[in-house]
Amino acid sequence: MDVAVGLTPLVLTMLLTGVVAGLLAGLLGVGGGIVIVPVLDTALGIYGVDPDIRMHVAVATSLATIVPTSISSVRAHHSKGAVDAALARYWGPWVFAGSAVGAALAAQSGSGVLSALFGIVALLVALKMMLPLQDVFLRDGVPTGLLGPAIPLGIGGLSSMMGIGGGTLSVPVLTLLNQPIHRAVGTAAVFGLLISLPGALGYMLAGWGDSRLPPGSLGYVNLIGLVLIAPLTVLTAPLGARLAHRLGQRQLSLAFGVFLLLVATRMLYRTFTA
Repeated sequence: MDVAVGLTPLVLTMLLTGVVAGLLAGLLGVGGGIVIVPVLDTALGIYGVDPDIRMHVAVATSLATIVPTSISSVRAHHSKGAVDAALARYWGPWVFAGSAVGAALAAQSGSGVLSALFGIVALLVALKMMLPLQDVFLRDGVPTGLLGPAIPLGIGGLSSMMGIGGGTLSVPVLTLLNQPIHRAVGTAAVFGLLISLPGALGYMLAGWGDSRLPPGSLGYVNLIGLVLIAPLTVLTAPLGARLAHRLGQRQLSLAFGVFLLLVATRMLYRTFTA
């Protein structure tokens, strides 16, 4: 009974995280990881998980939950005609490769490095989305040639290291390339799947046999978190997608930016006070 009572706050936190993450996955195309990682990092800290692997477990578990969430989100956005199939085919293999490399690099990095990376990237993206830059573009269209693969490779690598589905990076990048926000959000859901699969498998292998892992872990992926969070994210992602298509472009950008600013502040505070 004492064990059950002790786990109750953690279980409730996981369930609430699943609901919020699913709504944001559909609303913003972020795969939910931008919520799951900081919340899991905090929850794992409360329960005494070694700080040296805490972010690794949070990131890996986040990526595992993004697999089913992304499938649900892709279906919802595809039904609205908001997925750019040509772009998904062009960027997809490079995003996938970047994710595999990012997971390998993260496994060799300390928790402080991962949380700092998470906070800095989230802060930069938040500022971009909050400022009135909707008419500012780096170029008119997605680049091809040598530069073409570099962008999705970077998105896949950074997203895998941060435990996010790709929308956090690909949405603002695509809007800077003069792509409509709703189509950017819908296509980002596809990239979330291509990031989460190789990323989660990479973290699973990298953490295999680590004696510091919390109970119920398969490598760095915690199965308790996966089982509790994933079903709720799948159920609530379509609700977020429907809400996204009721908002205007500027409203959606502001919502995205404000949320990321809060998350970035929390992660940078964690980095420099740990």
